[in-house]
Amino acid sequence: MLYVVVILSVLLSSVAQILLKKGASIPHNDFIGEYLNPWVIGGYVMLGISLVVNVFAMSRGIQVKEVSILESLSYLFVPILSYLCFRETTGKRKMLSIAVIIVGIIIFFS
Repeated sequence: MLYVVVILSVLLSSVAQILLKKGASIPHNDFIGEYLNPWVIGGYVMLGISLVVNVFAMSRGIQVKEVSILESLSYLFVPILSYLCFRETTGKRKMLSIAVIIVGIIIFFS
């Protein structure tokens, strides 16, 4: 069950990256508006929640090496979310790289 919590934390951190990109892509007139807009603040809050969830999982017995391996799922989540939100495409080499990462995660946990 804790592994699912860590995977949800990785998904949350991936969504946070999308929010940060959204906030960065909106033109702002000043420095403060660029870094203190709702998209960026939301992204930072989500990253903070992800951090707390990771600490919670590690305090309940998940090892740091397992959390680190599961965090590489962001290489899968971020391209999917960036396609859904921004229509960013992923090339064949990147798709192959993502597949290799997924196979590595499967091998690690088998």
